[in-house]
Amino acid sequence: PPSFGRRHGSPSSLSMSAPAAEAESTSASSVPAQSVFLTPELAKSCIEAAGSPLYAYSLSQLNDAADKCLAFPNAYGLTVRYAMKACPNATILKFFNGSKGIHIDASSGFEVRRAISAGVPPEHISLSTQELPSDFAELMDMGVKVNCCSLLQLEKIGAHYSGKGQKIGVRVNPGVGSGGFSASTTSFSKTNVGGPSSSFGIWHESVTDGTVGAIVDKHGLEVERIHTHIGSGSDPAIWQSVAIKSLSFCALWDTIHTLNLGGGYKVGRNPGEPSTDLQEIGGPVAEEFRKFAAENDGRELRLEIEPGTYLVAMAGALVSTVQDKVSTSGEGGHTFLKLDAGMTDVLRPSLYGAVHPMSLLPGSGLTSDVGTESESVVVVGHCCESGDLMTPEAGQPESLAERLLRKADVGDILVMDGSGAYCAGMSSKNYNSFPEAPEVLVDASGEVHVIRERQSLEQIYVNEREVPEGVL
Repeated sequence: PPSFGRRHGSPSSLSMSAPAAEAESTSASSVPAQSVFLTPELAKSCIEAAGSPLYAYSLSQLNDAADKCLAFPNAYGLTVRYAMKACPNATILKFFNGSKGIHIDASSGFEVRRAISAGVPPEHISLSTQELPSDFAELMDMGVKVNCCSLLQLEKIGAHYSGKGQKIGVRVNPGVGSGGFSASTTSFSKTNVGGPSSSFGIWHESVTDGTVGAIVDKHGLEVERIHTHIGSGSDPAIWQSVAIKSLSFCALWDTIHTLNLGGGYKVGRNPGEPSTDLQEIGGPVAEEFRKFAAENDGRELRLEIEPGTYLVAMAGALVSTVQDKVSTSGEGGHTFLKLDAGMTDVLRPSLYGAVHPMSLLPGSGLTSDVGTESESVVVVGHCCESGDLMTPEAGQPESLAERLLRKADVGDILVMDGSGAYCAGMSSKNYNSFPEAPEVLVDASGEVHVIRERQSLEQIYVNEREVPEGVL
């Protein structure tokens, strides 16, 4: 495994949102001179290696986050599974699986195949999916662990393996959720995947009323895992209550040896935002596992967790360039910074109203050129789309907000931190025919390695086909 040095920068470097009433030109003392892990020099090196825009990942930050997850409190053993949908680049998969011993949580059959192609052993992969792949049996025969996420999925798998004692997992919707953009535990939120407003998993009453058990018995299946996942929240009380309820499902089958509590551990990207304290939520859960063992003939359950955001969010950044600067006047007027990136690269602001920390660095790539003036600006993307807004009001993707940044010149570098999760893997790439941005890995010594090349224009439309002559 590689060695790891100290990370570049620190979380105290995160920039904060500023109200629109900020003066146009103020002291820059509160505005960072570097990003979480990118100095001006290092950001420039990334651009020189792959061009702008790009995604940069810090190996040191990835390592630190992995170690925290691997230290999650547990009673009888722990398996950490990386939710690869957060950032599925093969280099990151290889690091987590090969160097850290972290297994994989996949959300589609295609993700399973992608992980296998990156060298992840099938038996290290768990699949929980909204769409059961047509080749599920081939994947299961290879050793992939599949969690049945609906009654229909359970019936399909049961019918294929009827009478063969096939081992399965059951994903349960426990009736509550914890969404990062909603205070409710039962109503709809884009990041809440538990409760009556969520389609994820088998509704808990179908587990307790014998419906699931009847299908299991009919096909001679063996339930070995229970899986629950409630969303992107950070409330320890909710996590503990769901863990207790999930353990009650484990009591229904004495063949169960593993309880997977999912992921959704929140990361505070900006100052003042809460982050999930893994030790705080894990300690009481470990104690509940011990109570379960004492009450169930000593049955010791293994714990699985599936962090995605927690592992990669703050280890990644979008590195872009200011390519234009325009102003409007009068009531509602603003100064706008136009980037060479946008919703094609980071969709979270447009989708959720997510606020990412930003650092404005000199285009020269020299710390000595960091200016002393700052200004309030609205940052927008390069798409011909009014919704391509990088500085929305928090939780309000339809409302723009100004951000206090260092005064920018065209050609300066804008780094959007907190872009390691659900950015490269969840972008609206190719809108306006913008190619997919490259990815680089910054190792502990500061060396930059390209881990995905920039997509070419031809690769965007390579699968298009001509219709026969005369059709048009």
